[in-house]
Amino acid sequence: MTYRAPINDILLSLNHGAGLAAAVKAGHYGDFDADITAAVLEEAGKFAGDVLAPLNKVGDEHGIKLDNGKVTTAPGWPDAYQRWTAAGWNGVSGPEAFGGQGLPLAINAACTEIWSASNVAFGLCPLLTLSAIEALDAHGSDELKTIYLEKLVTGAWTGTMQLTEPNAGSDVGALRTRAEKQPDGTYRIKGTKIFITYGEHDMTDNIVHFVLARLPDAPAGTKGISLFLVPKFLVKADGSLGDRNDIHASGVEHKLGMHASPTCTMTMGDKGGAIGYLIGEENQGMRCMFTMMNQARLGVGLEGVGIADRAYQQALAYAQERRQGKAAGKKGDGMDPIIVHPDVKRMLMQMRSMTAAARSICYATAVALDVSVRATDAKVRADAAARGALLTPIAKAFSTDIGNEVSYLGVQVHGGMGFIEETGAAQHYRDARITSIYEGTNGIQSIDLVTRKLGTNGGASVWALLDELSATVKQVEASNDPAFGTTGPKLRDALASLERTSKWLLERLVVAPNDALAGATPYLRLFGATLGGCMLAGEALAAKANGEAEPQRYVGLARFFAENLAVQAPSLEKTVTDGAEAVNGADAVLLG
Repeated sequence: MTYRAPINDILLSLNHGAGLAAAVKAGHYGDFDADITAAVLEEAGKFAGDVLAPLNKVGDEHGIKLDNGKVTTAPGWPDAYQRWTAAGWNGVSGPEAFGGQGLPLAINAACTEIWSASNVAFGLCPLLTLSAIEALDAHGSDELKTIYLEKLVTGAWTGTMQLTEPNAGSDVGALRTRAEKQPDGTYRIKGTKIFITYGEHDMTDNIVHFVLARLPDAPAGTKGISLFLVPKFLVKADGSLGDRNDIHASGVEHKLGMHASPTCTMTMGDKGGAIGYLIGEENQGMRCMFTMMNQARLGVGLEGVGIADRAYQQALAYAQERRQGKAAGKKGDGMDPIIVHPDVKRMLMQMRSMTAAARSICYATAVALDVSVRATDAKVRADAAARGALLTPIAKAFSTDIGNEVSYLGVQVHGGMGFIEETGAAQHYRDARITSIYEGTNGIQSIDLVTRKLGTNGGASVWALLDELSATVKQVEASNDPAFGTTGPKLRDALASLERTSKWLLERLVVAPNDALAGATPYLRLFGATLGGCMLAGEALAAKANGEAEPQRYVGLARFFAENLAVQAPSLEKTVTDGAEAVNGADAVLLG
């Protein structure tokens, strides 16, 4: 089946769950015309359904080919990319001074979900280019911006992130790639990077690589890392392309999924070293790279949402068509569609509600990041920056876990046919798997949440968020709508578990940090499930208040999540607070 962007669901989540409408009303978006949001997303949905979705299976089956250092993408890929850039999709949130449309990041986040749902391997390329744009715009010199920024914003050239090396994965400080300053102010880069997404391809005539490297006599670890812009082709003074730089793809990976996205080994230094240009200051590369990584982490979270939604749509369509068995109590001949069976309904509701919760968390992250740079009041910006920092690891990890779980259920709904490649359900399952690994594994996101984000300002950002969620729950309870069932009490219990667990972790970080680390992953799940459940409840209230078509289906969705998923919160609390000793004492089991 093809893909249809769920525009109504997206708009409800964006405007009300994520708070875009309130932020616009408060003046944090300046003169942004919120009325264009629906029009932009409608067009994005059409492009995704007409152009990108039909290439999803093509890309999975054909993959990419490396020949003599050149990568050929799947049939239709270069043409689709040219149509993409011609339509202006690469520059949705790019700075207007360099050819972008200057729309909010939140709008682009919704578009990113749509691209990921229709063709995640394709959408991965512009996702990384967006990260490159952010880093260059924030930290690059005026000269570099003049040469490269417009090309990246318009999509004429694409960008990459080059961090990982054979012996330096999550521990970036162990990297060995070297940079030496030259008399003309450039740098010569020598080394090898692995797992570089779209490190080489045939969709544009230049690729702008952002490479982490270490200068001679630099401090050890991450304090001694610098960031460099290394173009595939050098650029002449008139803006035309010059000589090929000393950077090339020496290999490509053969992967479980994402077959159409080239994952390259990049080698620099075969001919004296690649010419690079410093981004920011020497030995300050991690600060610059985090600008890229935070954008990319949100983008990967949205990949999880997109894959989940595509898997759900396909499973729903299959469940309506596939006939097997009869509805309980039905008499007569003939079989019924499997959607009549309660267990299938349960799986489909689980898929849809988890996808909706993850969507709202990602959009809320984007709105916070928008307000952190767009608001005129300094305190509002600071609070929004703290909110965005808190939500980023949750958006990345929770949403990609959901992508994996929903695509798993998608295969299950298809039954035996889900295990057969021709249905496409298996591709979603395979494609989703990498999302919880790259751009910082989900375990690292959990550690970041517990050790860095939770304790910021004594936990002030967390308590402020919990107060907002509590207010939503009060509104649900005050509505007296029987359709909500036990949504209010279930979410109230989840909030209490999250608050108690947060306080426990803050205490353990001081006296027994390993206990806190042992509970980091279930804590992030607890946070995501509670946050997502409250957001869905808020959206249901908004749907009722604003006269949305069939508001009760949003009430039903919020109720299902609260009564089937948010109810796991007390168990997750116990996993965090009571399970640390078993985790930290596991050596006797694992190594005995």
